[in-house]
Amino acid sequence: MYFPENQIEKGHYALNCNTLKQARQEIYDSFERGADALFNLGDALLSEPHARSLPELSYSPFFEREWPSLYQALSDGKINEAALREASVKALFSEIPMGQTVWLSVDASSIPRPEAETSEDRGIIHVSNLPRAAKPISVGWQCSTVMLLPQVTSSWVGILAQQRIETTQTAIEVAIAQLQALVPLIKQPIIILADRWYASADFLRACKALGCQVLIRLKRNRKLYRPPVRTSTRGRPPLDGPLFQGSRPETLSGVEAVWTSDDPNGKAVTVSRWSQLHVRQAREVQVCVFQVKREGAKDSKRDPRESWFLCLDEPAITLPLADVADLYGHRFSQEHGYRYLKQDLLWTGTHVRTPEQFERWSLLVSIVMNQLCLARALAQACYRPWEAQQRPATPAQVRRIMPSILSQVGTPARQCQRRGKSPGRAVGFHPKPAPRYAVVIKGPKKPVNASA
Repeated sequence: MYFPENQIEKGHYALNCNTLKQARQEIYDSFERGADALFNLGDALLSEPHARSLPELSYSPFFEREWPSLYQALSDGKINEAALREASVKALFSEIPMGQTVWLSVDASSIPRPEAETSEDRGIIHVSNLPRAAKPISVGWQCSTVMLLPQVTSSWVGILAQQRIETTQTAIEVAIAQLQALVPLIKQPIIILADRWYASADFLRACKALGCQVLIRLKRNRKLYRPPVRTSTRGRPPLDGPLFQGSRPETLSGVEAVWTSDDPNGKAVTVSRWSQLHVRQAREVQVCVFQVKREGAKDSKRDPRESWFLCLDEPAITLPLADVADLYGHRFSQEHGYRYLKQDLLWTGTHVRTPEQFERWSLLVSIVMNQLCLARALAQACYRPWEAQQRPATPAQVRRIMPSILSQVGTPARQCQRRGKSPGRAVGFHPKPAPRYAVVIKGPKKPVNASA
């Protein structure tokens, strides 16, 4: 079933159509080499929901080249990431009011490549959802992503930054660099949602310097400290005060505020807050800690009865106790977004050889996802007979109608010009085997001098 253009206001449709068209032009301008082939490849991925491999995208009518140009675009293309970042922020934030708070989520995803011996810079990665008898590790790449989260938890996420994590880097280092490049471009108040391994001193210090509030899940046994209290005039003044640790109830005194309510099932939900805490590695950064207890939870790994969260202790940006649990629930939109990128947009299904090719492919996948978000405002979707039409349209349903939308907005790519038949390899040429690369094994972590 289609939603035709005449069911919405003409002016609203034309405005959103022009926004999509302008964003596509700015994206095309950010391609510095191989622009036409790269843009055609993105349109092919945008309009071919039935393609299950990279060569099958060449059958799209929007890919005006032969199938070898797919690989040539990823091998020889060049994308200006700074220009692409500005174009993405401008398009995704065009309809968000200036004073409205936006939620950004940062996380890293693993790209398994266990058999790709000819691919460089592969490391040990974590793989979820494996049988209990198998070790949850594999070999491959990692990618750090910063997403703009929707108001309602869903897979409608905007991708603001997508970067591969080299084996010489950590996910936190890459996330900090991404946020330092993104935050100055955003004019709205920002709350950053992240998982528990981002509750590090470097990440908290960087977010405070950027002026962003954070809400990060916290390990129950994570050690924090209260303000130091000097009990003697002799010796050096203490650097840390009494211990605060969620797994030790005797250290949880001095709760600042408590909020209690009932969930839709009538079970009690209690949120407690402690302020003026810090970690040893960043004593200058004051944080707040929240404890959320839900009597109706199953007390399992996916549905814990007790959860802990951390935010910056900033008077200008305070989080109400009643909104802590619901606010962090928006972070799971990133998990839904990752699933859509991997299952539908062939993010991990396309096996390229070099890390540089994978980085270009990741940027193309993010461009396609952002265009789907912009096309959502056109209020057009294609439903299957068994799909509920009362629910909001999903990215997959909007993607089915993209061929007709692309025909209306057009393409800035130039028409392909044939240049004759290639002469092929020279007589007697024998290509050498591709070089093999060992898996990079990182050494032990260096101890942190907490007393410095």
